Amino acid sequence: MSLRHAVLGLLSEEPASGYDLMKMFEISLSNVWPATQSQLYGELGKLAEAGLVDVSAEGPRGRKEYAITEEGLAELRRWITEVEPTRVTRSDMLLRVFFLAQVSPDQARAYLRHQAELVRERLENLEGVRGFLREREDNLSVHGRITLEYGLRLGKAQLEWAEWAEGQIR
Repeated sequence: MSLRHAVLGLLSEEPASGYDLMKMFEISLSNVWPATQSQLYGELGKLAEAGLVDVSAEGPRGRKEYAITEEGLAELRRWITEVEPTRVTRSDMLLRVFFLAQVSPDQARAYLRHQAELVRERLENLEGVRGFLREREDNLSVHGRITLEYGLRLGKAQLEWAEWAEGQIR
């Protein structure tokens, strides 16, 4: 259900085409809620059918620009304020850690080093986004920086944990 609200949130800032929305996803939301082109266009169709967005302009080659409706804005606000977020409690990575005694200590340490490397890569990607957001003061950038900071802090904690955990295996 959150893809629906991600699209409504982006359109609440300004009308956009599916192509423009895909680009906004790539530079902002892909770190917290990735979407493929087919998912995005499918969701736009569902939102239009539900009366939550309208086609506000049509251009060459069938390009459509979508705008959020009053009903769409009301739904976005309801979702933000009234719907409790799903808190993911499953982690197949941690489930594997729980059973690392079933492999050799070298394999277990290698697994944890690999997890640390994956976190380092994710942190590098997030740092790249920081530069893009730093200079901008629009709503999506301001709140994007807040979301980015969460990802950076969480990633640093995960990295610290993975390095610590590797040291725990003898």
